[in-house]
Amino acid sequence: MRTIVVALGGNAILQRGEKGTAEEQRKNVKMTASQIASLVKDGYRVVITHGNGPQVGNILIQNEVARGEVPAMPMDICGAESQGMIGYMMQMSIRNALREIGLDIPVVTVVTQTLVDRQDPAFLNPTKPVGPFYDERWARERQEKYGETWVEDSGRGWRRVVPSPDPKLIIEGESIKALVDKGHIVISTGGGGIPVIQDENGVLSGVEAVIDKDLGAERLAVAVGADTLMILTDVNGAAINYGTTEERWLGKVTLSELKKFEKEGHFKKGSMGPKVAAIIRFLEHGGEQGIIASLDKAIPALRGETGTLVVPG
Repeated sequence: MRTIVVALGGNAILQRGEKGTAEEQRKNVKMTASQIASLVKDGYRVVITHGNGPQVGNILIQNEVARGEVPAMPMDICGAESQGMIGYMMQMSIRNALREIGLDIPVVTVVTQTLVDRQDPAFLNPTKPVGPFYDERWARERQEKYGETWVEDSGRGWRRVVPSPDPKLIIEGESIKALVDKGHIVISTGGGGIPVIQDENGVLSGVEAVIDKDLGAERLAVAVGADTLMILTDVNGAAINYGTTEERWLGKVTLSELKKFEKEGHFKKGSMGPKVAAIIRFLEHGGEQGIIASLDKAIPALRGETGTLVVPG
């Protein structure tokens, strides 16, 4: 049986323009669950990972509003909270979707830590925005009082930025693989995983950082020995010369072709860039195929009918 890691974009949980109520998120997750059930029905062992940006942002707002009543939690714990919340909604919805098609398969969420290098240069240059926008007075106060890094964002206000270090290892990788090998559907590494560092004695500790979810998905795919890494997002694949008159959407391409396009600068850092980088890493680490496709086109993309399919070639 083939193993596929499915990395879900934010639209799997929260659609553009929505407020993020429990009802909205449950509705979106339910639709996503039907896609996952279809993959299982087609004979795949499925491992799922997901984004958590809006959810962590909301938790940070709750922290601030309630700061005078209860202690605020650091970002690593906020990340763990979001993994549990999203995982709960997903495992319930996927289990229900499977039972609707006559399948009784265990679905489990693993709160997942991702190891990063404590010497990663990203810690010296925080760039990843988190949470809502505030005014300059608030930002200056936070910088002075807590040592946080804040930046002004294109006239929209001030926003906190944190490091985005490169993921090195999924701490719970062996446990996740054991579950997958026993036929369980596993939801893990939400938001790229909770970033942790390790000291010279092997002791782990959480850090105030954010890991790119697609790069985290690649580490997860390698950890479980997946054949396929599928990144589902809000566009149907990768394109070169995007947004120009020479725009061309990529169908089936080889790894060497994709690396050439990446070197030429076709994929933006904040959007398609990490997805392409994750697919490249996965194939370089022995993966059989990488796919970038729209959330609602998972099955056609696996058949090569749509999306971007990358092979070693």
